[in-house]
Amino acid sequence: MKEEAVLRLGGEFERPIDLTFEDLSRFPPEDQVFDVSRLDARRQGRGVRLEALLRHACLRPTARYLTVRATRDGFAASVPVDAVAKHAVIVYAQDERPLTPEQGGPFRLLIPDAAACRTREIDECANVKFVDHIEARSEPGPDTRPQTPAEHAALHERTAHDTNAETGNR
Repeated sequence: MKEEAVLRLGGEFERPIDLTFEDLSRFPPEDQVFDVSRLDARRQGRGVRLEALLRHACLRPTARYLTVRATRDGFAASVPVDAVAKHAVIVYAQDERPLTPEQGGPFRLLIPDAAACRTREIDECANVKFVDHIEARSEPGPDTRPQTPAEHAALHERTAHDTNAETGNR
């Protein structure tokens, strides 16, 4: 039997928590984004507003950064709370089912119009796939985003290859 995916919120929270697909689906309608394509036409699915998750776990006032991690591939992005909390969404479902690895699952951070955040710390690579952990921190945390166009291309090639190998797609 396949183990259920968990999104862990840890670090500078009063109530660090683990959330499953079912937990996220039970957030109230005002915290849900039922069609993320309305925020970003390139994406599909259903999500919960990041602000609601931070509130649910009681983000401490000392937390200024979130390190969003994908343990599966060792990827991490450290982003300022103030720049993303009100705009970002954790996408967790497509067609009323949990996101698959091909869809960037189990969870995916979506920052619609990353350029609108008006900070050098937010770029397209801050939209993290395969998310399983969000750590609130007082200072910036680990950040493995590519720094050059060549690193960026290599990251996407490696991620596509890993996903295809896992799912049997070529």
